[in-house]
Amino acid sequence: MSTVNDTKFTPAVFLLTRIPGQEDVHLWISIPFCFMYLISILGNSVILFIIKTDPSLHEPIFLSMLAVTDLGLSLATIPTILGIFLFNSREISFDACFAQLFFIHSLQFIESSMLLLMAFNRFVAICNPLRYVSILTQKRIAKLGFLFVLRGLAIVFPVPFLLKWFQYCRANVLSHSYCLHQEVIKMACSDITFNSIYGLVVTLLTVGLDSLLIFFSYVMILKAVLSIASQVECLRALNTCVSHFCAVLLFYTPEIGLSVLHRFGKGSSPLFQILLGYIYLLVPPL
Repeated sequence: MSTVNDTKFTPAVFLLTRIPGQEDVHLWISIPFCFMYLISILGNSVILFIIKTDPSLHEPIFLSMLAVTDLGLSLATIPTILGIFLFNSREISFDACFAQLFFIHSLQFIESSMLLLMAFNRFVAICNPLRYVSILTQKRIAKLGFLFVLRGLAIVFPVPFLLKWFQYCRANVLSHSYCLHQEVIKMACSDITFNSIYGLVVTLLTVGLDSLLIFFSYVMILKAVLSIASQVECLRALNTCVSHFCAVLLFYTPEIGLSVLHRFGKGSSPLFQILLGYIYLLVPPL
């Protein structure tokens, strides 16, 4: 009887979800998705090619690490999102789902770390320019980048193994076109208290802490810039931070918003959650 029940209520796949209520235009919706992925992949590849071939670039290691991370994030989500819109391929196996969420979350934590490193780079360049070369050497930057990559991989590494212990006896219909940890644990019939607390603590100690440090660095940068007597120098200093600040807003705003909605926004619109999920995975690499 136990075997029959497990077979009946524990399916071997998760079901992904497209944009609800837009079934008639899903093929048309896939067109901008294809263009966004194409631009993201080609654009970041071109950035890496230019960094490789142009030795005159200043401190290209930051851009190269960010471009590699964005490439990985795009490639981790392409198969399922385009598959579900172009071929109506909604099913994804447990192992494939766990692997996808591992890469998505680890790359997000790595990207958060890269944005923090870039903020620290601007902080040192503007607030302490005379010691910039001695503080941010290529060797030190490479070590910091390696530590942050190791941090992103290490904190997400246990998650797929923890998820495999659970029994999944519900409909297993996810609310996105890709797998996220906070979505998958909702499908489990086991006690998910540890996983839920682990995910929240990890998010606060990585994305939350990184965003606070970035905010603090920009407060210090703004304070230093406002003390500059020349308006030209003030504008020049601010211009070095504009693109990075926009990338920070595009990355953290939807990610933190989606994390809050998944945990506390039970009455929020599913369509809003889906659109916010696409924004926070597709727009930053773009």
